[in-house]
Amino acid sequence: MGFGSTAKKVQKLADTAEKLYSKLNELREQVVEMRESVDATTERVETLEREMAEQRALLDAIARQQGVDVDDVDVEYPADTTETDTTGAGGADESDAADAADA
Repeated sequence: MGFGSTAKKVQKLADTAEKLYSKLNELREQVVEMRESVDATTERVETLEREMAEQRALLDAIARQQGVDVDDVDVEYPADTTETDTTGAGGADESDAADAADA
């Protein structure tokens, strides 16, 4: 009588351990995928930062060539880029940027 209930308990414990082991392997795979994704994102960010630095250097050189003092240029950044543009598609912001480029 004692061996039957013990066998059931051991089997239940073994089943639970097997499920836990399976979940642990899934979690391990997710961590590996996450690391790969983070590494890829880091590489993309570094590439974008390099390209942005190159573009900044080019813009600075063009500004100096045109006699524009880059330090005196006043640039206003939007407080929150997630807000909806109330001026429509592009609106005044794009025309302002075009006017500034023409100046």
